[in-house]
Amino acid sequence: MCRVRSGIPAAKHGKWTPAKAPAKKSGNGNSAAAARGKELFDKKCGICHYADNDQKKIGPGLKGISKRGTFTVNNNKVTDESLKTWIENGDTLMPPFKDVLEPAQIKDVIAYVKTL
Repeated sequence: MCRVRSGIPAAKHGKWTPAKAPAKKSGNGNSAAAARGKELFDKKCGICHYADNDQKKIGPGLKGISKRGTFTVNNNKVTDESLKTWIENGDTLMPPFKDVLEPAQIKDVIAYVKTL
């Protein structure tokens, strides 16, 4: 009969096996958020924006947007909040995505765009 210690069934012959440590997240989870954001970007944003260069597609290419520090269309400062506002509300050339993406998804897209 196997014994249970700390909620973990013992191996054969009653030998106790310790639990494995939980997997560590890299950094503060931004790499996972950026990975989810890339997937969303490819589906929802890549139609109009390049991720791999700064050339205009339909909308501006977004490569280097964080390093550039300003939006090409209005020269406003690029921050998490300004990106969030832009994605949620759009403008005359970009549709709003607040009814398309959940708030957590918008955060993931922002995490990805910041890696470009």
